Amino acid sequence: MAPSSTPRVPSGLVAVQPLRSKRCAGCRRGPLPLLVLEDGAPRCLHCADLGHLVFLPRGDTALTRRAREESTLSVVVVRFNRRRSRYERQGVLVEEAALARAEARCLADAEARRRRRARDARRRAAEDERFTAAFAAEILRLFPGCPADRARAIAAHASARGSGRVGRSAAGRALTEGAVISAVVAAVRHVDTPYDQLLMSGASRFEARWRIAAGVESVLRGWAEEADVG
Repeated sequence: MAPSSTPRVPSGLVAVQPLRSKRCAGCRRGPLPLLVLEDGAPRCLHCADLGHLVFLPRGDTALTRRAREESTLSVVVVRFNRRRSRYERQGVLVEEAALARAEARCLADAEARRRRRARDARRRAAEDERFTAAFAAEILRLFPGCPADRARAIAAHASARGSGRVGRSAAGRALTEGAVISAVVAAVRHVDTPYDQLLMSGASRFEARWRIAAGVESVLRGWAEEADVG
């Protein structure tokens, strides 16, 4: 007689989610959502002295690991996958109190992560504020005639975190003269000239830049002069 090609149920403390309706060989109750095989006979969890355990589905690795650490008794739950011809893990059975303790540990970790994220966000905001102020100061050094509020607006726009703009580049972070001037030119182009309107009217980027070049240069020349404080 040829041996069965169906894989054996994994050894150790294992409960099975049956694919077909099964009854307990002891109490005759059924159908069984979970069963334990004893000498090849299906037993319900109560008859197998596992009825006090609760099922924790797979998916949360940290919670599963901690629940098994906290539980004196734990049982792996498997189900047979016909397509792959193998038993696959579905979760674990653990003590209810152990699961509650594991959940509390995970919640404490989640709260710690939330607080760390909040601290990191405050730190990044402070760093961004300092860098924006330094960028604005550099704009005013190069263009002393630029209004202070305009310099701050240009710096904030150019250095916005995650924007990919020149202020976030390596040259921008180093406050190189070229990066700062590029940020100012871009701001003047969009705010002080009809550049955007030209693009909307169908002009190419190169044509639009050529047509507004004199206007940009005029603004930059004016800002490059000392502000009249008299």
